[in-house]
Amino acid sequence: MPSKKNIETVEFLSQKLKSSKALYFTKYTGMNVEQANVLRQNFTDNSIDYFVSKNTLTKIAINNAGYDNKIFDEFLNGQVAVAYAKEDPIAPARVIKEFCKENECLKVVGLYFDGEVYNPEKYKELADLPSKEELLTNFLVGLNYPMTSLAISLKYTMVKFVNVLNDLKDKKN
Repeated sequence: MPSKKNIETVEFLSQKLKSSKALYFTKYTGMNVEQANVLRQNFTDNSIDYFVSKNTLTKIAINNAGYDNKIFDEFLNGQVAVAYAKEDPIAPARVIKEFCKENECLKVVGLYFDGEVYNPEKYKELADLPSKEELLTNFLVGLNYPMTSLAISLKYTMVKFVNVLNDLKDKKN
């Protein structure tokens, strides 16, 4: 008979799985408490949930969430924690990459988003992608560039015209 705590954990994880845009499976072997706190804070600052749970409970939650749990079996061996991306599916990749620059105790064993399972190295490619805000900024700058160029050209032409008129006025005087 499963305990009430385990049932609640499975329900909680099932909800996280259903509401997440991406899942990052990580091994945290050798991580100390200070490193874990820094990592959790970095995840929290980026709207990412990071949970450690028993692999059997995670597998049950995966099944309850409607996923084929066999696709995640290779990831759920040993000390594994899952990062659940609520909003930006690439944000965990950036956090993990930054964290791994100074710490060697975290290893991505796999990731899942857009209905696809990706190999562990894929997170590095994703981490190098520009953020949504950067892409929007570049897009708006690109849209604005022709109008800005036109305005500058018209301004330059008007300034030149005014200078010619001033030169003519000075010559008459």
